[in-house]
Amino acid sequence: MTSYKDFIDKSRIPAHIAIIMDGNGRWAKQRGHARSFGHQAGAETVHVIAEEAARLGVKYLTLYTFSTENWKRPAEEVSALMALLMDSIEEETLMKNNIRFRIIGEKDKLPVNVAERLQQCIKRTSVNTGMCLVLALSYSSKWELTEAVKQIAAQVACQKLAVDEITDKTIDQYLATSFMPDPDLLIRTGGEIRLSNYLLWQCAYSELYFCDTYWPDFKAEEFCKAIYDYQQRERRFGKTSEQLLKP
Repeated sequence: MTSYKDFIDKSRIPAHIAIIMDGNGRWAKQRGHARSFGHQAGAETVHVIAEEAARLGVKYLTLYTFSTENWKRPAEEVSALMALLMDSIEEETLMKNNIRFRIIGEKDKLPVNVAERLQQCIKRTSVNTGMCLVLALSYSSKWELTEAVKQIAAQVACQKLAVDEITDKTIDQYLATSFMPDPDLLIRTGGEIRLSNYLLWQCAYSELYFCDTYWPDFKAEEFCKAIYDYQQRERRFGKTSEQLLKP
């Protein structure tokens, strides 16, 4: 049986793929289960997609795991998500696949035991040289940009930075994502067509891919389909097609 993976140009794999993992709750509801059942199934998909991305040669995979707004969900669901996060971090899988692990977001809001577990994983996998798996936890673009503006304003206030010296590159340096390139491709599963306060600055020129598949059902073939779709597009970055053809 032909697979989308067979049609992917391995020399043009997106360096950075960001994903909004949507649809866990609706997937579970369709099956008559609690939302937590969907989150557990979604955690399994994270492992599948991370391993597939690493095999394909993706350099950075950033997953929208828990937004700043998600703290407003029922307390029992938040607790279940935090417990699931603790259980689903498989350091051995990351080590086996040479994957580095990092997180971005308001780390101070995370429960102490979760934060310590995450830090342990970050430290252990820091020696790996393959793909970097980034979880956006307690993250939102508005929070990130607000923090960046505060830091830049402080630099101006103490005369370490002049207002006229501030460029878009300056802002890049103060973002939580400063250690990696902007996403080439952003994928959202679950049928919604919006960015939900995720990497808004960084996705200025990202290719956007929306699909109806709920996250627990988004396996390797769907992932390869998204990459194949990305490779059929012409990325112009504000230029014309004719300009791109010029040497």
